[in-house]
Amino acid sequence: MDFNLTEEQLQIRDEIRRVCREFPDRYWREVDRRRDYPEAFVRKLTELGWLGALIPAEYGGTGLGITEASMILEEINRSGGNATVCHAQMYTMGTLLRHGSEEQKKRYLSKIATGELRLQAFGVTEPNAGSETTRIQTTAARKGNKYVVHGQKIFISRVLQSDLMLLLARTTPYDELEDKSRGLSVFIVDLREAQGKMEVKPLDIMINHHTNALFFDGLEVPAENLIGQEGMGFRYIIDGWNAERILIAAEAIGDGRWFTERAAKYAGERVVFSRPIGANQGIQFPIAQAYARIEAADLVRYHAATKFDRKESCGAEANMAKFLASEAAWEAANACLTTHGGYGFATEYDVERKFRETRLLTVAPVSNNLVLAYLAQHVLGMPKSY
Repeated sequence: MDFNLTEEQLQIRDEIRRVCREFPDRYWREVDRRRDYPEAFVRKLTELGWLGALIPAEYGGTGLGITEASMILEEINRSGGNATVCHAQMYTMGTLLRHGSEEQKKRYLSKIATGELRLQAFGVTEPNAGSETTRIQTTAARKGNKYVVHGQKIFISRVLQSDLMLLLARTTPYDELEDKSRGLSVFIVDLREAQGKMEVKPLDIMINHHTNALFFDGLEVPAENLIGQEGMGFRYIIDGWNAERILIAAEAIGDGRWFTERAAKYAGERVVFSRPIGANQGIQFPIAQAYARIEAADLVRYHAATKFDRKESCGAEANMAKFLASEAAWEAANACLTTHGGYGFATEYDVERKFRETRLLTVAPVSNNLVLAYLAQHVLGMPKSY
């Protein structure tokens, strides 16, 4: 394995760092305080083509691999930003790219690449299903040349900031299925045409993700907006999970590096009892340990991304990367907060904001407990636990 980045990859890192310098800590601090959407940042990334990183050149994107896409998101988080405003579009459009018709890809992907359309919402999770996706109850019933949707979703981010949403809904009743992984279908929902048939209720949560509960009451979706075959939607969603986990791992690594760099700098500057607090092993050892674990997780991230880009099986590696990176980032967050003491809770230091944001990555988009269950069953051959 070659651990050296290519000249192109180094250039990507430099370009993203340059963009991020235009949006320093105070920008993200104010966005978080006001619960705003980072419109200027998203617009800038779009104009430069970075949000079209995974869209092939034939559809107007830059045609990069998951390795390069992960580097983009890592650098955003390492700079102090929050890449969640970008990652959904990167991995969500993969379902359309891999399973959509040629007509659908031509209709949407070029406009997504240019920013004319935003696809940043993914309607999957439901109140009574949680991580058990095959149990979702939102229905899409075929009526002539359209599907009519009824039901609800929860924890769906950026609906009000998107033009399009991918929606997973039940097209066959659960009790009628022998194979419970079937019976679900994926649709492209044009949110601009959903008024009156879809209620969006913003949720007040600890992180600024513009998260909502959705209620569907007769929402009509053209049959031509069905992606792939009816009833195969769950398989299509699973197909994108590896990309999602690799990108989330990269964000966590970016967070971890932000925390360790900030902690090390503060530990060297903060003087208590006539010496820098970083001279105390109780401060320096947790930071050093977090750093080591971030670096280890980074190697697994690149291993998973390389296999993904080679179109090799990488389920175990992608899951391990997500698990290791999110746990290491959380460890780094705690070390950074401890290092800053009371100042870590002050908004002007940005530690508490990043602390809240990185905690999510151990829980979403998949709980680390489910990652461990996957590894135990599918890699180690242990009995199924869920």
